[in-house]
Amino acid sequence: MLTLVPTPIGNLEDISKRAIKALLEAELIFCEDTRVTKKLLQLLSQKENLQFNCTDFRSFHLHNEKQILKNLSKDEFDKNVVYVSDAGMPCVSDPGASLVQFCIENKIDYDVIPGANALLTAFAMSGFENTEFTFYGFLAHKGKERHQKLAQVMQSNILSILYESPHRLLKTLEEIKNIDENRTLFLIKELTKMHQKYYKESAKNIFDILKNENIKGEWVIIVEPTPTKGENLEVSDIENLDLPPKTKAKLIAKITGKNVKEIYQQLLDKI
Repeated sequence: MLTLVPTPIGNLEDISKRAIKALLEAELIFCEDTRVTKKLLQLLSQKENLQFNCTDFRSFHLHNEKQILKNLSKDEFDKNVVYVSDAGMPCVSDPGASLVQFCIENKIDYDVIPGANALLTAFAMSGFENTEFTFYGFLAHKGKERHQKLAQVMQSNILSILYESPHRLLKTLEEIKNIDENRTLFLIKELTKMHQKYYKESAKNIFDILKNENIKGEWVIIVEPTPTKGENLEVSDIENLDLPPKTKAKLIAKITGKNVKEIYQQLLDKI
């Protein structure tokens, strides 16, 4: 069986009892970076007075996953196999999805333990009331792909969430500012860590602030949606227009998503 185990994104106390139990019972651990995983187990051993007995640690990351899967036997999963990324939830802007697909294709039992995740934590902290969002992970470093993806973010009518490194943060903010300096952004760095810090301002204000701040650490950027057509138009505004009821019904349906016939009948009832 395969178990995907989320690991803390900063605060060691965010590890769950289920995650610790899976790591204690693991006979083989696939790791994004074996050094990072071994260090985590060492810290947990010291803090919780635990003994992790697994000695089989294997690297599994973006650059070697195809080769690993090509040579992987189903028999390996007769024992307790665990996969962990360096921090947070596997498969969310981290490796692991191909290992899950391998299990699905080969009818191998697998499970995912819920746990720490920067994406959802930042979303909950942002104060945006939108219930939909698109997660873009890290933008390409440069070139056409980066330009196209950022344009997509800035034109989206639902919330957009990005990860960004400190090396490219100001570049990204400047590009956002140049497209729409008044767009509201929520930024947070070093989630759950000692130096966690967050901002919610216009793109221009945040860029001006962070030019003079310490921006070391990993960042999450949440971008307010672009206003949709008709967003500032009220139903009552349309009802008061000197237009035929059928035309009013079609306009109201466009901004509310309701059925045209039902709206038309409601308008007739008011006459």
